[in-house]
Amino acid sequence: MRLRVDPRTGAVLLTVPKRVSQKKALEWASGQRAWIEAALADVAPPAELAPGATVPFRGEPHVIDWEQARPRTVRVEPGRLAVGGPAEGLPGRLTRWLKAEARRVLERETREYAAKAGVTVTRIGVGDTLSRWGSCSSSGGIRYSWRLILAPDWVRRATVAHEVAHRVHMNHGPDFHALVESIYGQDPAPARHWLRKEGPALHRIGRA
Repeated sequence: MRLRVDPRTGAVLLTVPKRVSQKKALEWASGQRAWIEAALADVAPPAELAPGATVPFRGEPHVIDWEQARPRTVRVEPGRLAVGGPAEGLPGRLTRWLKAEARRVLERETREYAAKAGVTVTRIGVGDTLSRWGSCSSSGGIRYSWRLILAPDWVRRATVAHEVAHRVHMNHGPDFHALVESIYGQDPAPARHWLRKEGPALHRIGRA
């Protein structure tokens, strides 16, 4: 049996072999309470998109500066996201804006790297998957996590180079990694390390 805490959601996951009964598994897990509590303490708390909260945008902290009399459209200013409109629905408006920004920036960067690699990309989209930051289909479409817009530019661009390189190599062999580095223009390893370390906290943003 194995216990783990998902740092992206705070869920406690119990893996049980088929031969072990549910009752025995839960009894064992209940005896691991101290470990579970310690592991949960290491999970980043949820970060609500609310007035006065600080959220990362393109890797830099921005305070959500809300005044009802302002226009609803989000305006990016140094160190803040200025927004107005009714307080009700503010988290949803901010999330939709972040997704739109992610789509806009990622489409531009994907086209840029695709031209550099000499490939075409049929479709570019964004979603909110927990399992991966990007995916490339055999039909030429690429999808990203919109939360990449929260990460630093150099991290996001490394992910774009990774997915574009899959348009040439649908594997993770030496030729693939060499192409990623060529497209990206530098070693992408620091970006992968950043996402492994800081990525789970990005999944906590906008969650109640």
